[in-house]
Amino acid sequence: MGLKAALSKPFAAFAVWQINKWKHNAVEAQNKTLLKLIASAEATDFGKDHQFSSIKNYSDFKQRVPVRDYEALKPYVDRVVAGAENVLWKGKPLYFAKTSGTTSGVKYIPLSKESMPEHIKAARNAILTYINETGKTDFVNGKMIFLQGSPVLTMKHGVNVGRLSGIVAHHVPNYLQKNRLPSYETNCIEDWEQKVEAIVEETISEDMTLISGIPPWVQMYFDKLSEKASGKKIKDIFKNFSLFIYGGVNFEPYRAKIEQSIGKKLDSIETYPASEGFIAYQDSQKDKGLLLLANAGIFYEFIPADEYHNENPTRLSLESVELNTNYALILNTNAGLWGYSIGDTVKFVSKNPYKIIVTGRIKHFISAFGEHVIGEEVEHALMSVSAEEQVEITEFTVAPQVNPKVGELPYHEWFVEFSAPPKDIKAYSKKVDEALQKKNIYYFDLIEGKILQPLIIRSLQKDAFVNYMKSEGKLGGQNKVPRLSNDRKLADELGRYIV
Repeated sequence: MGLKAALSKPFAAFAVWQINKWKHNAVEAQNKTLLKLIASAEATDFGKDHQFSSIKNYSDFKQRVPVRDYEALKPYVDRVVAGAENVLWKGKPLYFAKTSGTTSGVKYIPLSKESMPEHIKAARNAILTYINETGKTDFVNGKMIFLQGSPVLTMKHGVNVGRLSGIVAHHVPNYLQKNRLPSYETNCIEDWEQKVEAIVEETISEDMTLISGIPPWVQMYFDKLSEKASGKKIKDIFKNFSLFIYGGVNFEPYRAKIEQSIGKKLDSIETYPASEGFIAYQDSQKDKGLLLLANAGIFYEFIPADEYHNENPTRLSLESVELNTNYALILNTNAGLWGYSIGDTVKFVSKNPYKIIVTGRIKHFISAFGEHVIGEEVEHALMSVSAEEQVEITEFTVAPQVNPKVGELPYHEWFVEFSAPPKDIKAYSKKVDEALQKKNIYYFDLIEGKILQPLIIRSLQKDAFVNYMKSEGKLGGQNKVPRLSNDRKLADELGRYIV
């Protein structure tokens, strides 16, 4: 056993001791967090506008601070981005995490000097809780790879701007730097396909023991490795590879293919990081629930998903949640997000301790590859191009194709019933794809980085959707065809109606 592996056990035990102090007293930790956040932001513009000085408890808070999504909070964020201080949080942010918006195109999520360390601590503790539970430490002495975005940052009014994963790359602890791959130079490559090729060259001869990343990106890395190694399984390339850490998208569609690529089952840790905060991670190999981080600078609220669009939905703090109920997740953070609807839905699978699973998005969506494409974006792309091309649409739906034919990249598959079809379906499809890229920066990145190929449109027979809904016993009434699905159930059924 190497020195790092030997030291990791007492370090892990200490970290778990600290976690346990709040883990079984999460409601108390949340109440303290709320009051601390309010006190810290009392003198900010937002705090003055919402009478933070008079807030004594959660009931007061709900009365003064409404639930907002990014668009509703944007007037405050725009002032922060423009360089103003003490707007949402004291001083200026440390960073802006650049992410995809719904109607504004790009979101700038503030990260403060208080919030940034929580991202790093949560990622570290996910690994330390694994060590403490399993006693496995051999991977600590090997090489570790974190597939992530470019660490190259830009500057906006004195604040560094980048993707969250690229920002995090600047905060990797010193004790991991020598073990960490790829090199900084390789990490800075913008083109994803080129980057993966370079990562393969750097890692194929190394003793890789821990691999972390978003599943489709990891799968691409595995495919390139296997190709380079004359078809070998990953377990035969990296004989000591023993821990896989993932997050960002639902792993289940990828599990079988990734395990097939590796050639064996191995331990894994699921995480729930977001630009807005590191929310939860899997703290036990015995169950799949994710420990909600109740003492990490975030005060959580929960709205029953079926009430989310009501004028006055029920807002609950942690102590009032129930098991197996779908909740829209609302965040209040130590970077100045208040009553912030992140757009995700979660269910509690345990209340002692509080553990969640991520169940999806509050709206129909596609995020099979981390793109978070929503209905408004696909409707805009399709309808704007159709208006230009004098094309008429009867109905449509979109689904991801995660497992394309051998040699093809994954893609979004559009099933469209035309009443007045385009003259050139390929040219039309190209325009729709370009329009979607303009609306969604994540989708643009995936196409640009050759993670996805451009969308493919399948033209359907007349009355295809009517016949499908009829076959499902859902024709008429308030039944609707979902514009977006994150699985293949509807898509596979509609395959029968392709022209």
